[in-house]
Order: sequence, then structure tokens, then C-alpha cells
Amino acid sequence: MNKIYAIIPIVLAIGAGIGYGVFAIAGNTPSVETIPTQTKVVTLTIQPTAQASDIESQAKDLEFFLEQKTGYDVQIYVPTSYAGVVEALRFGKADMAFMSAWPSYLAVQKAGATLELAEVREVVIGNTLTAETYYYSYWVVPKDSPYNTLEDLRGKSAAFPSPLSTSGYVTPMKTLVETGLVTVEEGKEIDPKSYFSDVIFAGGYGQAWEALKNNRVDVSIIAGDVNEKLYREVQDGTKVIHEQGPIPSHGVVFSKEMDSEAKAKIKSALLEIGKDEDTKQIMRKLVSAIFVGFEETTADEHLGNLQSALEMTGLKYTEKV
Repeated sequence: MNKIYAIIPIVLAIGAGIGYGVFAIAGNTPSVETIPTQTKVVTLTIQPTAQASDIESQAKDLEFFLEQKTGYDVQIYVPTSYAGVVEALRFGKADMAFMSAWPSYLAVQKAGATLELAEVREVVIGNTLTAETYYYSYWVVPKDSPYNTLEDLRGKSAAFPSPLSTSGYVTPMKTLVETGLVTVEEGKEIDPKSYFSDVIFAGGYGQAWEALKNNRVDVSIIAGDVNEKLYREVQDGTKVIHEQGPIPSHGVVFSKEMDSEAKAKIKSALLEIGKDEDTKQIMRKLVSAIFVGFEETTADEHLGNLQSALEMTGLKYTEKV
């Protein structure tokens, strides 16, 4: 919807969760009585993974596509943190959100949101490139390493991509608990330094691989949802000593307050994305370079393994804003 001059938001009483009415006013602002009825607004939030201004500028094509398919005025914005997304869903300021697995789980738990779509991605499972809503991650050591099992790595050094990574940290920590290598006190978070002599959070899978390749650490993690070139490079230069998964892909969550008719129309439109190359590219430049499409699911089905991992490790999602 084209918007000109002043943008005046007012609350609409045409269905819970649809968001705010937006009116394009040329010139002076008229009284409320003279403002004509306009299109319903649906607000989509995106979990911040880059500068908000960059994400919002890349979202214009998606916004236009959804507007054409639904007839709604779709507005996309990026809060400064995942917590901002969860709170927007909780208080009905956002109708829906694109979120990675762990924040999606928190939105379901803390905001009463529903996870109803999972992202299908191009992932590598073992040596096979495929399209799935899940993937696996792997503990890897250099090919010439004397270590062949996780048990061999007690007291050694490890590199993880991020303490907020589901595949690169949460699930590997679950493995340490499941195998009995680490015990977690009730009410406490798992501490990898209780097992490894040194722990590095490298800032990404590529950086973790560099740390392993340059002998700064003895073991690291690689996941099947990274760039295929990086995945193959790591696999070629290492040996896998443990595999874990399946790990859930990103999801689309909806506010409990969202109008059911609006939700149905938006979901139908999202399920069309990826059926041709043009729509696939909309999401590849916005959300993920390995995006394939969306698939219907539920939180129990998609996030079950993550829930058990969080329960076993006691990990909490803490981010710097």
C-alpha cells in the first residue's frame, strides 16, 4: 500500500491481533471522524540477525508479495532484540514473527504464541545435500588428532560458534549430559568448563573452524545448515567423533491474539513462497541463503528435541542488546 505524507496510527476495533490502522494523509491532519476506513494491518516482526535498517530494506519484496496475496497492509519491523519480538507477540503489538528455533520456543512458552510453520532449508545430512525442516550437528577434530571419542576430550579445549546457537551449543551440551560426561545441578546451567580445560565462543562456525584448523583448540562443532562449501571444507579436514540431532530449523510463530481469518490468509500466502525461483529469492535475501519453503507443523512436533535439550542443560537465552 502506498503511503504519502504523514502516517497516523490509530487502534482499529475490527478484530483482535490485526494490529494498527495506518492512514495516508496529504496535507493537514483531519479530525478522526473524517478519516476513511482503510485496509486491515498485519504486523510481522523479524528476529534481529543484522542491522534493523538492512533487514527492513530487504523485506520490501516480501511485504509487497504478502499484500498482493492477502489484500492486507503488511508492515514489517525489526525489534532490537529477541525479547522485543516475544513481548510484541505477548501484548498483541505483533501478529506474527520469523524466529530461530530457541527464540521460537521462548515465544511459545512466554507469550502463548503458536508455532505453525517451519522453514524448509537446503541442509547437508552426513554427505547428502537435501531439503528438510531439521538437520544435524557434529563434533569434529583434526584428521590426525589422537582423540576419537568425546570421552577422550576431557580436559582438552573446545570452540563453539555461539552460546546462543541451538545446533552449535545447546544440542552439543545436551550430548554431554546424555552421555553422562557432565552433570548439571538442579536450577543451574551446564558449564562446559567443568569438562573442557578451555572454551572459546568463536563468533560463528567459520571462526570456530579457523580455531580448530590453527590448533587453538582440540575439538569444535559443525552443523549441516551452514554454507555447503564451508560444511564440505570442514568435513574434508576433520573426522567426526559424534553426531547429534535432529535439530529444528527456524519457524513462523503467531500471536494468540491474531484474527483467525488473517492468520489463515497469511499462512496460505507463506506456503506459496518457494514454489518458484522468484519467491524463493525473496526469502533467500531476507532470512536465509538456503531457504527452500515453509511446511506446516506444531511446536510439539518441531521443537520437541530442543525442549528436552533445554530441560537437560538448564540453559537460558541471554543476549546483549
